[in-house]
Amino acid sequence: MTRATGSRLLAFDRRQGGGLVAGADEAGRGPLAGPLVVAGVLLDLDRLRGPRARPLAHLNDSKQVGRSARDDLYRAILGCAVRVSVHIFPPAVIDRDGLHVSNLRGLREALRACQPADVSLVDGFKLGPTAPPHRSVVDGDEKSAAVAAASIVAKVTRDRYMHTVDALYPGYGFISHVGYITPAHSAAVRRIGPCEIHRRSFQALCYLNAEGPSPAAAAAAPRGRP
Repeated sequence: MTRATGSRLLAFDRRQGGGLVAGADEAGRGPLAGPLVVAGVLLDLDRLRGPRARPLAHLNDSKQVGRSARDDLYRAILGCAVRVSVHIFPPAVIDRDGLHVSNLRGLREALRACQPADVSLVDGFKLGPTAPPHRSVVDGDEKSAAVAAASIVAKVTRDRYMHTVDALYPGYGFISHVGYITPAHSAAVRRIGPCEIHRRSFQALCYLNAEGPSPAAAAAAPRGRP
Protein backbone atom coordinates (compact mmCIF):
# COMPACT_ATOMS: atom_id res chain seq x y z
CA MET A 1 0.00 0.00 0.00
CA THR A 2 1.35 3.45 -0.86
CA ARG A 3 0.57 6.96 0.19
CA ALA A 4 -1.11 7.45 -3.18
CA THR A 5 -3.96 5.11 -2.20
CA GLY A 6 -5.86 7.65 -0.13
CA SER A 7 -5.30 10.40 -2.67
CA ARG A 8 -6.78 8.21 -5.41
CA LEU A 9 -9.88 7.42 -3.32
CA LEU A 10 -10.38 11.06 -2.36
CA ALA A 11 -10.01 12.11 -6.01
CA PHE A 12 -12.79 9.67 -6.93
CA ASP A 13 -15.13 11.24 -4.35
CA ARG A 14 -14.32 14.75 -5.55
CA ARG A 15 -15.32 13.76 -9.08
CA GLN A 16 -18.80 12.82 -7.83
CA GLY A 17 -19.70 16.47 -7.30
CA GLY A 18 -20.09 18.31 -4.00
CA GLY A 19 -17.94 18.57 -0.92
CA LEU A 20 -20.02 16.50 1.52
CA VAL A 21 -19.77 12.82 0.60
CA ALA A 22 -21.42 10.03 2.59
CA GLY A 23 -20.33 6.42 2.25
CA ALA A 24 -21.75 3.18 3.68
CA ASP A 25 -20.31 -0.31 3.92
CA GLU A 26 -20.55 -3.40 6.12
CA ALA A 27 -18.36 -5.97 7.81
CA GLY A 28 -19.39 -9.49 8.72
CA ARG A 29 -21.62 -10.78 5.94
CA GLY A 30 -19.76 -14.05 5.63
CA PRO A 31 -18.93 -15.22 9.18
CA LEU A 32 -20.69 -18.10 10.88
CA ALA A 33 -20.69 -16.28 14.22
CA GLY A 34 -21.02 -12.74 15.44
CA PRO A 35 -22.95 -9.66 14.32
CA LEU A 36 -23.25 -7.86 11.03
CA VAL A 37 -21.89 -4.33 11.46
CA VAL A 38 -22.83 -1.56 9.02
CA ALA A 39 -21.19 1.87 9.14
CA GLY A 40 -21.75 5.21 7.49
CA VAL A 41 -19.21 8.02 7.27
CA LEU A 42 -19.80 11.61 6.15
CA LEU A 43 -16.68 13.42 4.93
CA ASP A 44 -16.29 17.11 4.16
CA LEU A 45 -13.70 16.93 1.41
CA ASP A 46 -12.94 20.64 1.67
CA ARG A 47 -11.82 20.29 5.29
CA LEU A 48 -9.63 17.18 5.12
CA ARG A 49 -6.33 18.82 5.86
CA GLY A 50 -3.84 19.14 8.70
CA PRO A 51 -2.30 16.54 11.04
CA ARG A 52 -5.60 14.84 11.89
CA ALA A 53 -6.27 14.08 8.22
CA ARG A 54 -2.73 13.01 7.33
CA PRO A 55 -3.31 9.27 8.05
CA LEU A 56 -6.06 9.25 5.42
CA ALA A 57 -3.27 9.17 2.84
CA HIS A 58 -3.20 5.43 3.59
CA LEU A 59 -6.97 4.97 3.35
CA ASN A 60 -8.04 1.79 1.56
CA ASP A 61 -10.54 -1.05 1.68
CA SER A 62 -10.34 -2.59 5.16
CA LYS A 63 -9.49 -6.00 3.67
CA GLN A 64 -6.33 -4.49 2.16
CA VAL A 65 -5.10 -2.94 5.42
CA GLY A 66 -3.39 -4.67 8.35
CA ARG A 67 -4.80 -4.51 11.87
CA SER A 68 -2.42 -1.83 13.19
CA ALA A 69 -2.99 0.39 10.15
CA ARG A 70 -6.76 -0.10 10.44
CA ASP A 71 -6.64 1.08 14.05
CA ASP A 72 -4.70 4.20 12.98
CA LEU A 73 -7.18 4.90 10.20
CA TYR A 74 -10.11 4.30 12.54
CA ARG A 75 -8.84 7.00 14.91
CA ALA A 76 -8.18 9.38 12.01
CA ILE A 77 -11.66 8.84 10.56
CA LEU A 78 -13.33 9.53 13.91
CA GLY A 79 -11.24 12.69 14.21
CA CYS A 80 -11.93 13.96 10.68
CA ALA A 81 -15.44 12.85 9.76
CA VAL A 82 -18.40 15.17 10.04
CA ARG A 83 -20.49 12.21 11.18
CA VAL A 84 -20.01 8.50 11.82
CA SER A 85 -22.92 6.05 12.15
CA VAL A 86 -22.70 2.41 13.27
CA HIS A 87 -25.54 -0.12 13.13
CA ILE A 88 -25.21 -3.61 14.61
CA PHE A 89 -27.36 -6.63 13.73
CA PRO A 90 -26.89 -9.53 16.18
CA PRO A 91 -27.14 -13.15 15.05
CA ALA A 92 -30.73 -13.50 16.33
CA VAL A 93 -31.85 -10.66 14.02
CA ILE A 94 -29.93 -12.12 11.08
CA ASP A 95 -31.57 -15.49 11.70
CA ARG A 96 -35.03 -13.93 11.97
CA ASP A 97 -34.89 -11.44 9.09
CA GLY A 98 -32.19 -12.85 6.83
CA LEU A 99 -28.70 -11.60 6.13
CA HIS A 100 -29.47 -9.71 2.92
CA VAL A 101 -32.51 -7.95 4.37
CA SER A 102 -30.50 -6.97 7.47
CA ASN A 103 -27.63 -5.71 5.34
CA LEU A 104 -29.80 -3.51 3.13
CA ARG A 105 -31.61 -2.14 6.17
CA GLY A 106 -28.30 -1.30 7.80
CA LEU A 107 -26.98 0.44 4.71
CA ARG A 108 -30.14 2.53 4.43
CA GLU A 109 -29.97 3.48 8.11
CA ALA A 110 -26.27 4.32 7.83
CA LEU A 111 -26.84 6.66 4.89
CA ARG A 112 -29.85 8.30 6.54
CA ALA A 113 -27.77 9.05 9.62
CA CYS A 114 -25.14 10.77 7.42
CA GLN A 115 -27.48 13.30 5.82
CA PRO A 116 -27.47 15.95 4.56
CA ALA A 117 -24.84 15.01 2.01
CA ASP A 118 -24.17 16.26 -1.50
CA VAL A 119 -23.45 12.72 -2.65
CA SER A 120 -24.19 9.35 -1.00
CA LEU A 121 -22.27 6.26 -2.08
CA VAL A 122 -22.76 2.61 -1.15
CA ASP A 123 -20.60 -0.39 -1.87
CA GLY A 124 -22.29 -2.45 -4.56
CA PHE A 125 -25.95 -2.38 -3.53
CA LYS A 126 -29.01 -0.51 -4.73
CA LEU A 127 -31.04 0.27 -1.63
CA GLY A 128 -34.40 1.16 -3.13
CA PRO A 129 -36.57 4.28 -2.93
CA THR A 130 -36.78 4.39 0.88
CA ALA A 131 -33.04 5.13 1.13
CA PRO A 132 -31.60 8.61 0.59
CA PRO A 133 -30.68 9.28 -3.04
CA HIS A 134 -27.47 7.32 -3.59
CA ARG A 135 -25.10 5.79 -6.10
CA SER A 136 -24.12 2.14 -6.04
CA VAL A 137 -20.40 1.74 -6.69
CA VAL A 138 -19.09 -1.73 -7.53
CA ASP A 139 -16.00 -2.37 -5.37
CA GLY A 140 -16.74 0.96 -3.75
CA ASP A 141 -14.46 0.28 -0.80
CA GLU A 142 -11.55 0.18 -3.27
CA LYS A 143 -12.60 3.32 -5.14
CA SER A 144 -14.29 5.78 -2.76
CA ALA A 145 -12.72 7.39 0.30
CA ALA A 146 -16.09 7.68 2.09
CA VAL A 147 -16.98 4.04 1.43
CA ALA A 148 -13.49 2.86 2.41
CA ALA A 149 -13.75 4.89 5.62
CA ALA A 150 -17.08 3.19 6.40
CA SER A 151 -15.44 -0.16 5.67
CA ILE A 152 -12.67 0.60 8.19
CA VAL A 153 -15.13 1.70 10.89
CA ALA A 154 -17.33 -1.37 10.41
CA LYS A 155 -14.39 -3.79 10.39
CA VAL A 156 -12.64 -2.35 13.46
CA THR A 157 -15.92 -2.18 15.41
CA ARG A 158 -16.77 -5.79 14.61
CA ASP A 159 -13.28 -7.17 15.25
CA ARG A 160 -13.08 -5.46 18.63
CA TYR A 161 -16.41 -6.98 19.62
CA MET A 162 -15.31 -10.45 18.57
CA HIS A 163 -12.04 -10.11 20.48
CA THR A 164 -14.04 -9.17 23.58
CA VAL A 165 -16.49 -12.08 23.38
CA ASP A 166 -13.64 -14.56 22.91
CA ALA A 167 -13.35 -14.59 26.71
CA LEU A 168 -17.11 -15.12 27.11
CA TYR A 169 -17.21 -18.07 24.71
CA PRO A 170 -13.89 -19.86 25.17
CA GLY A 171 -12.86 -22.71 22.94
CA TYR A 172 -13.98 -21.30 19.58
CA GLY A 173 -10.95 -19.11 18.84
CA PHE A 174 -12.94 -15.97 18.05
CA ILE A 175 -9.91 -13.79 18.82
CA SER A 176 -8.13 -15.25 15.80
CA HIS A 177 -10.81 -15.83 13.14
CA VAL A 178 -13.48 -13.34 14.42
CA GLY A 179 -16.27 -15.77 13.53
CA TYR A 180 -15.31 -16.74 9.99
CA ILE A 181 -15.32 -20.41 9.07
CA THR A 182 -11.87 -21.92 9.44
CA PRO A 183 -10.85 -25.54 10.02
CA ALA A 184 -10.23 -24.77 13.70
CA HIS A 185 -13.57 -22.98 14.08
CA SER A 186 -15.46 -25.82 12.39
CA ALA A 187 -13.70 -28.37 14.58
CA ALA A 188 -14.65 -26.43 17.71
CA VAL A 189 -18.31 -26.30 16.69
CA ARG A 190 -18.31 -30.05 15.99
CA ARG A 191 -16.72 -30.68 19.38
CA ILE A 192 -18.75 -28.41 21.68
CA GLY A 193 -21.68 -27.31 19.55
CA PRO A 194 -22.69 -23.78 18.49
CA CYS A 195 -22.88 -21.00 21.07
CA GLU A 196 -25.25 -18.07 21.48
CA ILE A 197 -23.56 -15.87 18.89
CA HIS A 198 -23.52 -18.45 16.09
CA ARG A 199 -25.88 -17.80 13.19
CA ARG A 200 -28.23 -20.76 13.29
CA SER A 201 -29.83 -20.03 9.91
CA PHE A 202 -26.55 -20.61 8.05
CA GLN A 203 -26.22 -24.00 6.41
CA ALA A 204 -22.85 -25.10 7.79
CA LEU A 205 -21.60 -28.68 7.69
CA CYS A 206 -20.08 -28.31 11.14
CA TYR A 207 -23.59 -27.84 12.57
CA LEU A 208 -24.65 -31.21 11.18
CA ASN A 209 -21.76 -32.99 12.87
CA ALA A 210 -21.79 -31.08 16.16
CA GLU A 211 -21.47 -33.20 19.28
CA GLY A 212 -22.79 -30.39 21.50
CA PRO A 213 -26.34 -28.95 21.49
CA SER A 214 -27.99 -28.91 18.08
CA PRO A 215 -28.67 -25.47 16.52
CA ALA A 216 -32.42 -25.95 17.04
CA ALA A 217 -32.02 -26.91 20.68
CA ALA A 218 -29.55 -24.15 21.35
CA ALA A 219 -31.80 -21.60 19.65
CA ALA A 220 -34.64 -22.60 21.96
CA ALA A 221 -32.52 -22.19 25.08
CA PRO A 222 -32.86 -19.01 27.18
CA ARG A 223 -30.60 -16.25 25.90
CA GLY A 224 -28.50 -13.96 28.01
CA ARG A 225 -26.57 -10.94 26.89
CA PRO A 226 -22.83 -11.11 26.26
